[in-house]
Amino acid sequence: MTSTPPIDPKRANQRGSARLAAVQALYQMDVGQVSLEDTLAEFESYRLGREVEGEQYLPADADYFRHIVRGVVHNQVRLDPIIDDTTRKGGWSITRIDATLRALLRSAVFELTQRKDIPFKVVIREYVDVAMAFYEDDVPKMVNGVLDAVAQKYSEGYDEKS
Repeated sequence: MTSTPPIDPKRANQRGSARLAAVQALYQMDVGQVSLEDTLAEFESYRLGREVEGEQYLPADADYFRHIVRGVVHNQVRLDPIIDDTTRKGGWSITRIDATLRALLRSAVFELTQRKDIPFKVVIREYVDVAMAFYEDDVPKMVNGVLDAVAQKYSEGYDEKS
């Protein structure tokens, strides 16, 4: 009987870490009015895979981190109306959403609408996990609902049962 070598959880979740870091970077850009290139440089030099203020940042796929952050910045004009249309059904508008949640939804909607090579379930699960890192209340459930609605509308071959 051959055994499968164990999967290194740090390596296996480098995209998940990139997603978390992208949300943090987009938040920083939104709140601190920091430029795209300065934010990318700071995260890559001082945060990804390093300890910051007693918190250990996990190793992240730096290329994927840059891809998400740049993708959100360059597509924000298309992403915000998608988010706004979806959240309005629940009585919210993008202007009423806090900066962290706005960054999270922008990142997730970017992936759902632009990365057809990644299963929507993976994207939704990863960003619900990111929401759980920041929020303890019903926000992760709201994130799940919003992203599921976006996936239904924008993802080809969506099957809500799968």
